[in-house]
Amino acid sequence: MPRWLPRAMVLALTLIACFQLGSWAFHQLTGLLINILIAFFLALAIEPAVSWMAAYGMRRGLATALVFFAVMIVGAGFVTLLGSMLAGQIIDIVEDFPKYVDSVISWINTTFHTELSRVDIQDSLLRSDWLRRYVQNSAGGVLDVSAQVVGGLFQLLTITLFSFYFAADGPRLRRALCSVLPPARQAEVLRAWEIAVNKTGGYIYSRGLMALISGIAHYILLETLGVDYAPVLAVWVGLVSQFIPTIGTYLAGALPMLIAFTVDPWYALWVMVFVVIYQQFENYVLQPKLTARTVDVHPAVAFGSVIAGTALLGAVGALVAIPAVATLQAFLGAYVKRYDVTDDPRVQGHRRRGSGALLARLRGVLSGSGRAQPAVEREAAEEADGEAVRDSS
Repeated sequence: MPRWLPRAMVLALTLIACFQLGSWAFHQLTGLLINILIAFFLALAIEPAVSWMAAYGMRRGLATALVFFAVMIVGAGFVTLLGSMLAGQIIDIVEDFPKYVDSVISWINTTFHTELSRVDIQDSLLRSDWLRRYVQNSAGGVLDVSAQVVGGLFQLLTITLFSFYFAADGPRLRRALCSVLPPARQAEVLRAWEIAVNKTGGYIYSRGLMALISGIAHYILLETLGVDYAPVLAVWVGLVSQFIPTIGTYLAGALPMLIAFTVDPWYALWVMVFVVIYQQFENYVLQPKLTARTVDVHPAVAFGSVIAGTALLGAVGALVAIPAVATLQAFLGAYVKRYDVTDDPRVQGHRRRGSGALLARLRGVLSGSGRAQPAVEREAAEEADGEAVRDSS
């Protein structure tokens, strides 16, 4: 046996063991890595505001705390208002539920000539095995929901702490990262960091501005129609429509449509028409002007990046996909050499001169039932093809 074979076998087994250990550790730490990724993009989003306050002499830790405090106040107020609105709607639905049941039973009796009553239906429902099993399963589901709520709060705390440290100690983190790289690589890393801050911050701020405009527009509509909780619904539409890419507008419009339907079914139709028209206005007028200098990403690329991010990281990937693609596009744009485009009309989607003669000759051949092309038509077609060649040259 060669002398190197035992060492090779030991080295191969060691590498396999290290790979298995690393794979196991990666799968165990996937949740933590995703939280760190979210915290990093959140820190990039608030970096411009923190740096602006730090430029006026404020400590970065205090500036970061003020930004987080403002975000927490706004988020808590929004959740409180939305919760009160939903609670009020649920109470109204519960109070009016017997009326809805009576109307449905009356329609069934009239249509199908039955003799149903609400009391009999309630008794049969209360004595059914299905309700007993549902209550038993719901008791176990309450514990699962409680565990999910506790886990969600712990995850939110983890993201908040990491994003706070990333934003407050941004210069120290960049210095530590650059200390292990040569000077040429340090410049590239700092440039990529700056691009990521600009693109992510620009994405968040442009989306916030569009959310404000969308909220004001929908508030005016809902207030004009006399829909209850118009301010809360406007805030809901503004936030959901802007921070859930591509389909956020239609998802956000579902709740105002439902509330408007309880007032008047025609109001729900008006809300739906307004949502569709505003989406077109936002896509073709508002969004290109606000995001041209911040997140210049083609809509098809943005949609594809959202789908890819969702497939990789779920909802988190959908949120960070567009700023990540914008950062990558801006960083790679400096290394792609571009040339002036020729003035060929085909670039603009126009047909070459002479192509009509070619099509006419082809139609003549097909419609001639196999007969030879006349000499005059053939010479005209050849002359048109020659002009086309001269024009293209």
